Amino acid sequence: MIDPSAAVRQGLLALSRSDSARRVVERVPVSRSVVRRLVAGDTAEDGIGVAADLVADGLLASLVFLSEDVRDVAQATHTRDEYLSMLRELHECGLSADGAAEVSIKLSALGRELPEDGAKIALDNARQICEAAARAETTVTVATEDHTTVDSTLSIVRDLRADFPWVGAVLLADLRRTEADCRDLATEGSRVRLCKGGGSTQAVAYQDEHEVDLSYVRCAKVLLAGKGYPMIATHDPAIIDITRSLADKELRAPDSFEFQMFFGVRADEQSRLAQAGHRMRVYLPYGSQWYPYVMHRLAEHPTGAVSGLRKNTRG
Repeated sequence: MIDPSAAVRQGLLALSRSDSARRVVERVPVSRSVVRRLVAGDTAEDGIGVAADLVADGLLASLVFLSEDVRDVAQATHTRDEYLSMLRELHECGLSADGAAEVSIKLSALGRELPEDGAKIALDNARQICEAAARAETTVTVATEDHTTVDSTLSIVRDLRADFPWVGAVLLADLRRTEADCRDLATEGSRVRLCKGGGSTQAVAYQDEHEVDLSYVRCAKVLLAGKGYPMIATHDPAIIDITRSLADKELRAPDSFEFQMFFGVRADEQSRLAQAGHRMRVYLPYGSQWYPYVMHRLAEHPTGAVSGLRKNTRG
């Protein structure tokens, strides 16, 4: 029997890669209401405005600029400059102090996939962003985008940490290798965001949802038992409860780890965790190139996504 949710998920992921579907979706009025729930807006001013509201409510933020696929150096430079400008504005607004609002970056958006010197270009751009973050008294977290980029991403993170030890790394719990990576990275001061991941092949990743959850818990246990700063990125109530129990068992102070969630997803739970004294950071995207991001978020919650779209269409 075909799982309807899985079928919807695969369909949404396929649509995220379709230029023709993108042109249609971007013209449908209902799309904008969905986007407004998941994306802060088109400009840095929009993102910073929402970040200010989150910080005022006792939450933290990690801003990310949604850029298009980088095909040349000019596009990579544009993405870098967007982050430099955004960090200046965060600092001027007083939002970046002590990392209240930080930034998340993707190395592909900074040029890593360019055919000539891509890794060097991405590293140089990331280094300039880290320098700007240091001036703004905040941090940078570097995304791991899929299983093919883990080694190159961690290599660049190691290079950046030589000068900026607070640079965060992202690990994907569905990958079979990640528990070992957690052990390597659970060191003094090491910031690690643990995400569930998804979309990798069976050879390198767990496919069954229950197996992925078990892997996530094993990885979280390693990070929470270590000396680093775990960033537990999940919306799963069971995993949140397990994390809190593990943190209590390890006698972790409330400021020694944090939870992270996507903007627009389980906002009530985000507020509840913050009010309970936990550090709760919201992954906050902005930019006009929202289409792939939004389709991926809908694919992660296909049943709710479809029902929400239907409700908005009827309204």
